[in-house]
Amino acid sequence: MPLYLEVDRIFNLACPASPKQYEKNPIETVKTSVYGTINLLELAQRSSARILQASTSEVYGDPLVSPQKEDYWGNVNPVGPRSCYDEGKRCAETLFNDFSRQNNIEIKIMRIFNTYGPNMDIGDGRVISNFIVQALRGEDLTVFGDGSQTRCFCYVDDLIVGMLNLMDTEKEIKGPVNIGNDEELTIINIAEKIIKATNSKSKIKRLDPVLDDPKEKKPNLELARQIINWEPKVDLDSGLNKTIKYFESII
Repeated sequence: MPLYLEVDRIFNLACPASPKQYEKNPIETVKTSVYGTINLLELAQRSSARILQASTSEVYGDPLVSPQKEDYWGNVNPVGPRSCYDEGKRCAETLFNDFSRQNNIEIKIMRIFNTYGPNMDIGDGRVISNFIVQALRGEDLTVFGDGSQTRCFCYVDDLIVGMLNLMDTEKEIKGPVNIGNDEELTIINIAEKIIKATNSKSKIKRLDPVLDDPKEKKPNLELARQIINWEPKVDLDSGLNKTIKYFESII
């Protein structure tokens, strides 16, 4: 449905980012990324507004290179259970660039790597929130596969600064630009950190691997440092402590 508003800046963050959430209704997930993006791009065109797309590291799929640079095209399964999110976000990036080329829309694209922090949903279903909730409840921390998969986690405050910096760049800078933290840890390392930080007696329980779960994720942040004068400031230990305090207050 078309939107009729007077705006000069649009931030498109619409789409569930947790596999647990987007796999509940994959068709609606794709619709959000495609139809929702078209509606907002048309709004940007009518309003002569600048628009930013919150894309994702998942556009790289299960990458064959590390760290991932923005010019890497990715290794994505187009027909798997995660495809609704991965391909939806890839299509959104295509739409942004086509609207920019065809209609001269001012666009910005950021690729987000695993954000976390206070105010996450207790049932979010992603690694950090899952592990913290399980540890605080004294439950086993559930790790899919052998836990050797690597991830880099960006604290939410850092993400917001990067997003605002990118939005305020010159018109010629469109992206995509990776926004994340390049401190790389295995899933087992993260589970152990959270058990220690929460003083939990929880154990680590390994479950069957998840189909298409990327084995390695690490952003190359050279472009972010160069063109938006940004890099992450909050280290993982500090961010985890703040996030744990939040979950302690609601559990």
